[in-house]
Amino acid sequence: MKSIDRRRFLKTGIAGAAGFAISPAVIPSVKQNANENIIYRTLGRTGMKVPVISFGVMRADNPGLCKAAYEKGIKLFDTANGYQNGNNETMLGNILKDYPRNSFYLATKVKAAGMSREGLPTAETTAEDFLSKFNTSLSRLQMDYVDILYVHDISNPEYLEYKPIVNAVKQLKKQGKIKFMGFSTHRNEAIVIDAAATKNDWDVILTSYNFQQAYRKELDAAVQKATAAGIGIVAMKTLAGGGFLDRERTKPMNTSAAIKWALSNPDIHTTIPGMTQFDQLDLNIKLLSDITLTDGEKKDILLASTQPGLFCSGCQECISECRLKLAVPDLMRAYMYAYGYSDSSQAYSLLTDIGHGPDPCSNCGGKCNVKCSKGFNVQEKIADISRLVNVPADFLT
Repeated sequence: MKSIDRRRFLKTGIAGAAGFAISPAVIPSVKQNANENIIYRTLGRTGMKVPVISFGVMRADNPGLCKAAYEKGIKLFDTANGYQNGNNETMLGNILKDYPRNSFYLATKVKAAGMSREGLPTAETTAEDFLSKFNTSLSRLQMDYVDILYVHDISNPEYLEYKPIVNAVKQLKKQGKIKFMGFSTHRNEAIVIDAAATKNDWDVILTSYNFQQAYRKELDAAVQKATAAGIGIVAMKTLAGGGFLDRERTKPMNTSAAIKWALSNPDIHTTIPGMTQFDQLDLNIKLLSDITLTDGEKKDILLASTQPGLFCSGCQECISECRLKLAVPDLMRAYMYAYGYSDSSQAYSLLTDIGHGPDPCSNCGGKCNVKCSKGFNVQEKIADISRLVNVPADFLT
């Protein structure tokens, strides 16, 4: 592995943009704010009444921020087994253990081992591994149960019928360790959600949903089909790649407008915007009681939709065009994590899962054939983000 100077990389590279927010603030425990104006929607057949704004805790490392969110009326907190190498669950558990268990909802995700690039299980995808990871999550969270367990990152509808994992989650539900079973989906969302709507297994779906998605018509139809079947829908990636439209972070997103746009679809029951700073929380708290798009916000969405942005729409056309058949959408997602979310740790984790190495295009032998529907310079972005795999992981935490 090629070595890299830490100071130089932090000054000029991806990791330099990815520092976590601020040190923990001390906030006294108070009762959760009973704001009668909060807009609630029911999460499908779960019966869970949740505010339209929930908390995607993935990047948060400030306990004070999470406490403030709870105290201001947020009820659903979303984490995952792999976030911050498990520290995210530990932090959240240390906070929520002090509150009445019936005053909040908790969701976590577990990604099964050995998944192929096509989103299909392999011999490594075992119930034992999955259950071990979940039990670790439950221990970190210091809870007897979680309200929602998502099978993380389903992109192929065939995986919805993979008995070892599906039966393992059903077993957890029967044991009372989870209340409801669900899955998350980052690509092929419409196809996967449509398939799930025909089954009786899934209670909740966490899906990418934003104004930049080119396949919105198909996605909306699938989401409507799922909600008609009683499935709760939680929207992620509502900001279409983070708070900015460019790598250099010179084109800020109207984040309130983007979230309101997602919630203008009544089939979206709640959203989980990521927050790392108190000013972000303050903006989102305002949306708890007002999700009406103003004329100015509608214009902002229209203008932003004309920009390439940082969100890959996942059209998959690039894969057939690429001579090496690289996992281009996943590489673009890593790019989004690093530059849109300032989360190089999550980008690094995804890149290591993909396994393309630090220079995936080096064996191509010619001009890049990929013509991105979003106008991305794919070869340039791949070269930029892939160098992250040469950075020692402990630089990124």
